[in-house]
Amino acid sequence: MLFNSLDFAVFLPVVFILYWFVFKQSLRAQNILLLVASYVFYGWWDWRFLGLILFSTLVDFGIGNSLRYAKEARNRKLLLYTSVFVNLGLLGVFKYYNFFVDNFVAAFSFFGSSIQPNSLDVILPVGISFYTFQTLSYTIDVYRRKLEPTTNFIAFAAFVSFFPQLVAGPIERASNLLPQFKKATRFDAKKGISGLQQILWGLFKKVVIADNCAQLSNDIFNNYSDYSSSTLILGAVYFAFQIYGDFSGYSDIAIGTSKLFGFDLKQNFATPYFSRDIAEFWRRWHISLSTWFRDYLYIPLGGSRGNKWNQVRNVFIIFLVSGFWHGANWTFIVWGALNACYFLPIMLGSRNRIHINTVAENTNLPSVKEFLQIFITFILTLIAWVFFRAENVASAFSYLNQVSAFTVNFMEKLHIERYAFEILPLIAFLLIVEWFTRKKVFPLEKVKSPITSSLVIILFIFVFGSFSNLQEFIYFQF
Repeated sequence: MLFNSLDFAVFLPVVFILYWFVFKQSLRAQNILLLVASYVFYGWWDWRFLGLILFSTLVDFGIGNSLRYAKEARNRKLLLYTSVFVNLGLLGVFKYYNFFVDNFVAAFSFFGSSIQPNSLDVILPVGISFYTFQTLSYTIDVYRRKLEPTTNFIAFAAFVSFFPQLVAGPIERASNLLPQFKKATRFDAKKGISGLQQILWGLFKKVVIADNCAQLSNDIFNNYSDYSSSTLILGAVYFAFQIYGDFSGYSDIAIGTSKLFGFDLKQNFATPYFSRDIAEFWRRWHISLSTWFRDYLYIPLGGSRGNKWNQVRNVFIIFLVSGFWHGANWTFIVWGALNACYFLPIMLGSRNRIHINTVAENTNLPSVKEFLQIFITFILTLIAWVFFRAENVASAFSYLNQVSAFTVNFMEKLHIERYAFEILPLIAFLLIVEWFTRKKVFPLEKVKSPITSSLVIILFIFVFGSFSNLQEFIYFQF
């Protein structure tokens, strides 16, 4: 079920009314409702994969409670490794099996041998990368004794499958979200209004920015050999705002929807395209995933401690794994490696924590230095996005090679190819709004004229939104 669909427009009010008006006297009944609603929400896409969520839930719930009684280090590690094996095993089978098989075949073919292995004819379950990481983090925290295992299966199952963030995050920690299922709350009108405003802003980014950019970027990337370098540059820009509007828009809708039920999710994006270096960008982009890898992989590996070689190794591991998490394609691995190369000079120069504050914190406009830093970081990000979007690595290099063949009559070609004007004013509007509200969690948060601001965004959605061809959220494929 898509957030931008008529189905969800009916589904959400029904669940909301049942939650606050029918089952308000019983916390357990409310949690059961959310659990059933979440399974309906996910099963709307393909009911056959509901068993995977239930299986993952049962495994980590059982392991968490077993850790409660396991005292010996050996037994505790065995339980932890079981959780890791099961959760990563699910990912390995459904997401990476065919990738490894295909590359295994290619390697043998390179040496003149021919083999015919069996491939899996399965589709990737939506959201599997998100909910497996969510349950895995619960077990790791219990193993580390940072979290008490829960005995409330309904609350735990609702935490794992909570429909607003089930299929594309944010990846919530049990320490933040799980206790909220155990505490009865009353409806907070202010939080509800804030939730609706955040949903509205998320829909704007999805249907006005992302879906319009998708139509242009898809055509340019799919037919890049037919276009000039100027249009290819625009194609990269359009994809940059497609993926940002799509993914951050999903996060806003998820967080806003959660507020309607009294839940608080973590912020997942914080104006990343205003970052002054790559280190700041990764503190502001897909925050829940970046912090997950930091806490459960980077720091256990040693982080930035140790000698320079260990630091370089850890940086490459974290970015390569992050790239591979996004998909079973060498393009994502190259994308991760490229970001590692961007990050290394900053980290080795001990400059990865110098941009903690908000850019132009006490002024309305950035300094010349800040503007150049933002521009250079955005260009580096664009280059990386080409690999992320391309069908294969060869296509990405070919795309960038054509971009480098910049011609003197680029404005003339840009005008002929007609990719210059359709969406740029809307992107500019997005950037202006986010710039002047960059210290807020989302632009409509605590505005002076909430009704007027909301009506303006609604008008933009209905006038400029792309509704003719309903687009799935881009991160559903990851």
